[in-house]
Amino acid sequence: MTTLTEKSWKTICDTTDLVTDSGISALIANAAGEDEQIAIFHIPNSEEKIYAVGNYDPIGNANVLYRGLVGSIEDEPVVSSPLYKQHFSLRTGQCLQEEKSIAVYPIRIENEQVQVLY
Repeated sequence: MTTLTEKSWKTICDTTDLVTDSGISALIANAAGEDEQIAIFHIPNSEEKIYAVGNYDPIGNANVLYRGLVGSIEDEPVVSSPLYKQHFSLRTGQCLQEEKSIAVYPIRIENEQVQVLY
């Protein structure tokens, strides 16, 4: 039996669904059964190659981060919010301009499927 605090690997999509140097959005059910949006970024020239963060922009108050531009600032992989252009670290979720942060999720590729620990 799974308790509300246990996490497991959940398949989000196939690797062929990823867009190079860009993001996609996926819905995933949390422990309470409510849907939450996750942004998944495929950056093949970075150390981790794929990243998963919450799609909700806490400054713009909208689920839009998957539409943001990806890049790096001082070797830190970031996504730039499409609303007000703040940069969020894809490793830590911390905003580089303000004291806000987004959720970061462990992610892996297993048998050509993208999985998030949620």
